[in-house]
Amino acid sequence: MKRLKWPSWMPIDPYILLLLGTVGLAALLPARGTGADVASGASTAAIAFLFFLYGARLSTREALAGLKHWRLHTTVLACTFVVFPLLGLAARGLEPVFLTHDLYTGLLFLTLVPSTIQSSIAFTSMARGNVPAAICAGSFSSLVGIVVTPLLAATLLGSTGGGFSLDSLSEIVLQLLVPFLAGQVLRRWIGTFVTRHKKVLGLVDRGSILLVVYTAFSEGMVEGIWHQVSPARLGGLLVVEAVLLAVMLALTWYGGKALGFGREDRITIQFAGSKKSLAAGLPMASVLFGAQASLAVLPLMLFHQMQLMVCAVIAKRRSQDPAAESEADSEVTGQDAAERSHLLAEPRTR
Repeated sequence: MKRLKWPSWMPIDPYILLLLGTVGLAALLPARGTGADVASGASTAAIAFLFFLYGARLSTREALAGLKHWRLHTTVLACTFVVFPLLGLAARGLEPVFLTHDLYTGLLFLTLVPSTIQSSIAFTSMARGNVPAAICAGSFSSLVGIVVTPLLAATLLGSTGGGFSLDSLSEIVLQLLVPFLAGQVLRRWIGTFVTRHKKVLGLVDRGSILLVVYTAFSEGMVEGIWHQVSPARLGGLLVVEAVLLAVMLALTWYGGKALGFGREDRITIQFAGSKKSLAAGLPMASVLFGAQASLAVLPLMLFHQMQLMVCAVIAKRRSQDPAAESEADSEVTGQDAAERSHLLAEPRTR
């Protein structure tokens, strides 16, 4: 019996359809009362388990080795937590003509969340980039974001951030950082198992996001906030996010070249420095924005899907880049030349 595969000609990733279906389900059958409490608890547990698996998968030795590549990681962190927020602040001029206040708040919040882990690694690998650096860059960004994102939200969003406090920061740390550290502690016993069954991590990753999306959008339906968004405003938001993504993709690629990074490192910088994590952003938004979380995460959710589609195309083209082949050929040629010179240097025997 042959396994069913998603048609290669289909331009839309099946996971995007699942996300849209989840939003539709939340619109038709939103969780209410006890069901909402159960869904909220389940989504919190799923995200905590996801970060536990991240911790169990990341090799401590690999992470320490990645620290040696500090220039690359500093560049990725600067793109994620400095350049992105600056662009978000610059977009304030689009309010209220192009974006409503709530949509702009969500857009600004999206610029504050950390980078992705899974997709950064996948796209870097597909494009023949520096995969170990991508693993460390994504992990470092997520860990830094657990503290930096709430602090930036408190500074830049102010009272519109939904009530940032030390309690909200501690809640985010307990939900994300503590499970990650627990995974690191237990890695010596379960790390091999988790690595061997990495498909499970992918299922938990996507499943937990679907659960959090359903919970957030259900709450938004119950609160009736979706009547505040018109199709024209959503169209404007998509245009703004497309420009934001294009600017970041260009800055990370050409900026990496200007900083003297090689092709493999530039690929890592581009994919790790231009993306935003839905898995980390959703639970943070639910804590920081409360009942308004569904509207606040809408820009992040749309940007997340846009970056997946665009980066998939870029990664495929990078994998076919003649520069990659020429670099590989030059390495082989260099090895051959070294071997020939070594043979010439050896004394001849009769």
